[in-house]
Amino acid sequence: MPKPKQELQFTQSSQELSNFAAFLSNTPEDCSNTIEEWECVPKYFFTKSLVEKLRTPTGHADPYTWKYTHNDVRGRDKQCQVVIQPALILNKKENKYYAYFPGITEELIEEALKKILSDQNYSFHDSQKFETWVKFTLRMISKELKQRGCTRSLPEIKHAISVMNKCIISYSVDGHEIWSGAMLQDLITVGRDDYLEDTNLHHVARLPLFISNAINKQGYRQFNLEKYLSCKEQLARWIFKKLVNRFTHANHMNDYHFTYQSLKHSGLLQQSTERDNRKKVLSALKELQAINIISSFTHEEKKQGRSIDDVKYTVMASSEFIREQKAANKRNQTASLKHSNFTPKSVDNSL
Repeated sequence: MPKPKQELQFTQSSQELSNFAAFLSNTPEDCSNTIEEWECVPKYFFTKSLVEKLRTPTGHADPYTWKYTHNDVRGRDKQCQVVIQPALILNKKENKYYAYFPGITEELIEEALKKILSDQNYSFHDSQKFETWVKFTLRMISKELKQRGCTRSLPEIKHAISVMNKCIISYSVDGHEIWSGAMLQDLITVGRDDYLEDTNLHHVARLPLFISNAINKQGYRQFNLEKYLSCKEQLARWIFKKLVNRFTHANHMNDYHFTYQSLKHSGLLQQSTERDNRKKVLSALKELQAINIISSFTHEEKKQGRSIDDVKYTVMASSEFIREQKAANKRNQTASLKHSNFTPKSVDNSL
């Protein structure tokens, strides 16, 4: 892609983007959007130890294939597959390329970019071409993460941005590949030849089609980003979003349940034994209880003979989570009314 001759001018470009950026909360700065269609695709489950196992002696690695069953919002089981082709990034000190898979830092940076996207001074969305761009600096990401207790150094952020741009993900459902691309589809450094060198310079990235489609169709949901990022355990964050997207009518009279098997597709249950994996789930639920997302939970083991075949987890929502879910429901209703009364107009999509 040719490099732009001047700084991109981002302005409010659509009613859809305006709806995406409008939060119904007394503290909108703590809110962001979760996009279940995109976030249910497991891609951030790699640990340093797992990456080291996947690397060859040369530092490279073959694509990683993950097969799983996903239960969609209509209760249908879909056979899914994700193939993650690692990013090859040059280690300048060793003059050698190493393979990197997306992990926790990339997960956190995606959340920071989505939050920045909700500021329309730094976002562009073309509803007709299904294109969504976000403008940012490395220091903007650093500040967003630091103020939410997820501090990352500028070199770490720079490295993660490269991984998100160079790593290719292929996503298949029931044997058919439906999407292939990077987490940051295009990455442009504006006004400078050196790639991602100036931490105060704005960069521009095109986000995956899943996000553009969600903005067009309101396939997103408001959630508490502050609490989400306060979770220390990656599995706790995964369950948090699962509750936000599925436990939409939370109140003090109903509960929500899910199974151990349904959590496996997250890719986050990689302990040495199933017993340790089950302990990890309980630890994640205890953390969600500690930060006042759920008020209580129970678990019921299902056995075949003497072995545990599955576990059913039942959670009750906290008062605070109930209020947040009601606000998210009302916000969706308001956005739907705005959308139904909106007649799309042509926009200037020049970059």
